[in-house]
Amino acid sequence: MLVTAGVIVGVVAGVSGVLLGYLASRQARATVEDCRHLLFRQLSEGRGDLRAIRDVAVCRYDALSEMTGRLSFSVAMINGLGDGIVLTSINGRSETRTYVRTVVGGKGQQPLSPEEEEAVRAARLGHGPLVACPASESL
Repeated sequence: MLVTAGVIVGVVAGVSGVLLGYLASRQARATVEDCRHLLFRQLSEGRGDLRAIRDVAVCRYDALSEMTGRLSFSVAMINGLGDGIVLTSINGRSETRTYVRTVVGGKGQQPLSPEEEEAVRAARLGHGPLVACPASESL
């Protein structure tokens, strides 16, 4: 009797495992197929290599009260995956400072200024190359 119950439990467990494996395999195939269709659509629309820089936006602004004319800028250069850089130049009368920050998945790896955030957002949305920036607080 005990052996029969063990055999039944073993058979049920085996069949359940095979069924779960089949369902997981089906779901994985569906997910891979969806990804394949997405990539095919992006390539057929002329978007090309997703790793190539394709979205650029420049945000010009007055960073310092001593300098007007919107000579400071942040430029975002992003690829199809949302990865890239933001290059910022703060221009004053006697000096210029230049910074670069890394962007991964559309988010800065370090905190971004409002102007840098706007440049990244505009690049991701395809609003570049030159976009309006939020009013800057003078440093």
